[in-house]
Amino acid sequence: MSITKVHARQIFDSRGNPTVEVDLFTSKGRFRAAVPSGASTGVHEAVELRDGDKANYVGKGVSKAVANVNTIIAPELIKSGLKVTQQKEIDDFLIKLDGTPNKGKLGANAILGVSIAVADAAAAEKGVPLYQHLADLAGVKPPFVLPTPCFNVINGGSHAGNKLAFQEFMLVPSGATSFTEAMKIGSETYHTLKKVISAKYGIDAVNVGDEGGFAPNVSGADESLELLVEAIKKAGYEGKIKIALDVASSEFYKEGKYDLDFKNPNSDPTKWITGKELADIYIGYINKYPIISVEDPFDQDDWEAWSHFTKNTKIQIVGDDLTVTNPLRIKTAIEKKACNGLLLKASPLYYSGSRVNVPLTLYSDSAQLAQSDGWGVMISHRSGETENTFIADLSVALGVGEIKTGAPARSERVAKYNQILRIEEELGSASSYAGDKGFSAGLEAPALLKK
Repeated sequence: MSITKVHARQIFDSRGNPTVEVDLFTSKGRFRAAVPSGASTGVHEAVELRDGDKANYVGKGVSKAVANVNTIIAPELIKSGLKVTQQKEIDDFLIKLDGTPNKGKLGANAILGVSIAVADAAAAEKGVPLYQHLADLAGVKPPFVLPTPCFNVINGGSHAGNKLAFQEFMLVPSGATSFTEAMKIGSETYHTLKKVISAKYGIDAVNVGDEGGFAPNVSGADESLELLVEAIKKAGYEGKIKIALDVASSEFYKEGKYDLDFKNPNSDPTKWITGKELADIYIGYINKYPIISVEDPFDQDDWEAWSHFTKNTKIQIVGDDLTVTNPLRIKTAIEKKACNGLLLKASPLYYSGSRVNVPLTLYSDSAQLAQSDGWGVMISHRSGETENTFIADLSVALGVGEIKTGAPARSERVAKYNQILRIEEELGSASSYAGDKGFSAGLEAPALLKK
C-alpha cells in the first residue's frame, strides 16, 4: 500500500494544449492519471497553474505544476507514510501542503493528478474495479445506477467559431432501457444529424468542435433546436430523446446584461438583454421543444435571475459556474432556490474558501449535498480532455444518473462512454439504467445516491 514513487510529466490534451499527467507507483505497479482543462472558466475557480511563458506553448505550458509534483508533492507524500487507501488523509495532506485558498502555490492541476492516481492505486490494492472503490469511499451500496448520457452534438459559445452564443446542445436518450441502447440511439441520431446539417449547410458545416459536436453557421438557438428535432424524427426516436442545453451565459454577460451577439466585436449594446428577458426566451424554447435540462442559463453571480427562472420552470436547471462543485455555493443555491441541478466536474478548477474541490473525497460531499435537496447531478468532462476514463467510473460509483462527456465521436470523449459499456457488461443485473429518473424537478427519483 505504500507509495514508492510519484512522477509527473507534461502531455497534451484534446485541444493540443499541455496538461499534467501523474504516474504513481506502489508494489502493485504503476497507476496513471491525466488532468483535463476547460475553455470557459468562472471567477470562482481555483488556479490551474500555467507557466505563462508566451514564447513556449502559447503561455499554456505546465512545467511549473509538473515540477511541483516532482520536487514538492512526491518527496513529501512518500515521507508522510500515508497509504493509498487513505484517500481523505492524502487529499487533506495535499490541501495543507499547498496552503493557499485558491491552490495557487502548487496548482490545482498538480493536486488533482496525484489524487486521481492515488484512487486508481487503492482500487488495485483492494483488488476491485475503480468504480467499486470510489463507491466505497462515498458510502454508496449496490445495486449500481448507470448514468443517462448527454451527447453534445451542436457546439457554440467558446467551443466553436460560429455565431451561436449558447455553448452546447445535447441529445439525451432518456427513453432508453439500458446504457447500451442509449449509446445506439445517440450514435444513430448523431449520424442522422450530420446528414441533416450537411444537406442544409454544406459538407464543411459538419466539421466538429472541441467536444465532437457539429458547429454549423446557424443564426441562433432556434435554428439549432430545429435541427435536433428534425434529426430525432428522421432517426425514428421521437419520445425517446430529450434535449439539454449548456448556455455558459457567463461568457456573454456584460455590464449587467446578456449579449447574444458577443462573438461580434461590433456588437450593439442596445440589443443586450436583461436576465428576465433571457429567461423569457428560455421559457419559449421549453414550451416549444422537448427540453429536459438547462445548464448555466445566467451569469455565475446573477442570483436573482437564477431564482426567478427556476421558480417559473418545471425542468432541471443546472448550476456549473454558479456552484463550481463548491459546498458553500451549493448551500447558497439551495437557500435561494436558484437551481435544482449540479454539474460535478473532476476538474482542477474549483475551490471553496480554504478547501479546494479537487480531491476525490469532496466530490461525494458535493453530490450528496445537492441530492439532499432533490437536485439532479450531472458528472462532466472538460472541453480539453485526455483519454483518462476516471469520470466514467465516478459516475457509476456515485450513482448520480447523468453524465456528459461530449458527442459519440472523438476518442477522448468516446473513451468514457466505452468504459461505462464495459462496466454495464461486468455488472449485468446488478445495475440499472437511470433514464428519466436521473433528472430533477418532479421526475421520479433524482436522489439516486444512497448510502
